[in-house]
Amino acid sequence: MIPRWAKRLFHQVSIGDQSYRFMFEKGPPDEFVAIDCETTGLDRKKDEIITIAAVKIRGDRILTSERFVRLARPESAMAADAIKVHHLRQADVEAGERLYDVWPEFLHFVGGRPLVGYFLEFDVAMIDRNVLRFIGIELPNPMIEVSELYYERKYGDAPPGTECDLTFRAILKDLGLPTLSQHDAFNDALMTAMMFVALRDLKRRGVRIERKRDGPRVDLAH
Repeated sequence: MIPRWAKRLFHQVSIGDQSYRFMFEKGPPDEFVAIDCETTGLDRKKDEIITIAAVKIRGDRILTSERFVRLARPESAMAADAIKVHHLRQADVEAGERLYDVWPEFLHFVGGRPLVGYFLEFDVAMIDRNVLRFIGIELPNPMIEVSELYYERKYGDAPPGTECDLTFRAILKDLGLPTLSQHDAFNDALMTAMMFVALRDLKRRGVRIERKRDGPRVDLAH
């Protein structure tokens, strides 16, 4: 697999639409964007994005007034299992925009800011597949995975063999954050942003999250 930094260098030269070269420029100081996608399934090669949401973070503030939320219309029919997860029916998504029309505004919203997410690799892979067809590059943005920040604060000094719980629910609980309705792209992006701000503050103050000796089993699912 080609490292992301190597892809970034290649795409910086091979970008198809020069008007998107700003993606390779650093974003404003201490600004980030938390993102989340809801999809028709978990197959990165064939499933499609149906909602995409992002919210900006500036320092320790989450800028809820600076949000991006779009409903997208998939090319294939919705699977019953997907509908049970995100509660969007075929009729709902048919009112959405074409993904091709979503990308210009999304890319300008994100710019060169680092991306923050939970299970971020999946969301970025789904976006990359589409953006690559749109302007000939994948997202060059730095990526910050909140579960890794959480692991460092809670389990970074744990002895070998310590069982970890890195679920979305566990992170919210340990950080004392509210649980909003999940599998809603904006709510998930907002909760992820709250996690990021809280974890940055803990690290800045040198505070670790209390850990029980007999922690729960490893589970990376929402």
